[in-house]
Amino acid sequence: MKTTKGLKRVDVIYRRVDDEYLDPLVFRPDSMLGVPGLYWAYRKGNVSIVNAMGNGVADDKAIYAYVPDMIRYYLNEEPILKNIPTYPLALEENRKMVFGNMNNMVVKRTNQSGGYGMLIGNSATTEQMNEFKIAIEDDPRNFIAQPIINLSSSPCYINGVLQPRRVDLRPYALYGPDGIDIVPGGLTRVALREGSLVVNSSQGGGSKDTWVLGK
Repeated sequence: MKTTKGLKRVDVIYRRVDDEYLDPLVFRPDSMLGVPGLYWAYRKGNVSIVNAMGNGVADDKAIYAYVPDMIRYYLNEEPILKNIPTYPLALEENRKMVFGNMNNMVVKRTNQSGGYGMLIGNSATTEQMNEFKIAIEDDPRNFIAQPIINLSSSPCYINGVLQPRRVDLRPYALYGPDGIDIVPGGLTRVALREGSLVVNSSQGGGSKDTWVLGK
């Protein structure tokens, strides 16, 4: 990896592309997203991939609802950080609650990412909400709902004017033999569209420099 201090060896990778785009020498030869040779470096143990090929179940949004119970079951510990309440819409009682409170909910398809397949209730039209209700009734397992969380705002210099925009911070933590290590810095994503809560770059979002002033 190229850094401000020169090349630095990468030991752990968290991938953000689908399996078939990871390495054009092994999977799709037309992929411009992957890294040639990465698969064999992984096979030889020269680099670790946290979310290795084939583990898509861990990225299924329906898993979110069960993370606290997974921590209690596998670690015999109480979660330190609270999980955003997540309602799998395969359960009838969750569907009734969400349908009656849709203007305060974010509804997401479990098999999509990047801000696609999502409805934000407080900015959706009645027609859009009705369309989602029909889609949910047709395939409830494919949807979850969460309460709308008002993100923090940060000043952004847009069109020559400082304007507030919503932001979120994604920190990264690695667990190893010596415990948990927080990676210096993080990813601050910003919703560049006025009034939007969607920070995904595929939906017009951007990023801001993240400064860590102390520990």
